[in-house]
Amino acid sequence: RSVSLARAQELFASIPAGQRVLVDVAPDTRKLQACKAAGFDRFQIHFKLNELPAGALQTWTNCLGAENLWLAPKLPPGTGFPTELLAYADTLLLDAYAKEAFGGTGKTGNWEMFRECKTTHPDKNWILAGGLAPHNLQEAIRATGTEFVDLNSGFETTPGIKDTALVAATLSHISHGTT
Repeated sequence: RSVSLARAQELFASIPAGQRVLVDVAPDTRKLQACKAAGFDRFQIHFKLNELPAGALQTWTNCLGAENLWLAPKLPPGTGFPTELLAYADTLLLDAYAKEAFGGTGKTGNWEMFRECKTTHPDKNWILAGGLAPHNLQEAIRATGTEFVDLNSGFETTPGIKDTALVAATLSHISHGTT
């Protein structure tokens, strides 16, 4: 998180191809093309739907391919999921809402909406994000039926730095059903 493209390329030596994910907020096409050329495989793009330039979603899909695009719309409370997004990406990420931020707030997401989207549109990949931490991860998985989670600030020692021992311990407990 929050690294330059040059630093990301340095890190690629320790990240297997196919697992290099760019996380960004409404990047322009030039940046996406540069990141794709640099070696990123997947692109998790956060955005406010009502603030996107006309044609941005189609441009992202054309540039990256629907199979590589993870759309993460910023949805205010009381807002339903915008189903028009389904045409642009194979993977969608639902994160907790924060007025001034795109993720990393520690707030818990709307698990009910997530489960409804996943159930209604099973042909898409759904990633659950928002406030996931060791104390609630197993509950979140049970409540939503998710197969994919975005472990972020709840598993960090400092912003952008994962606590690998905590991640490993939590995942071990989940796989053994003990958390």
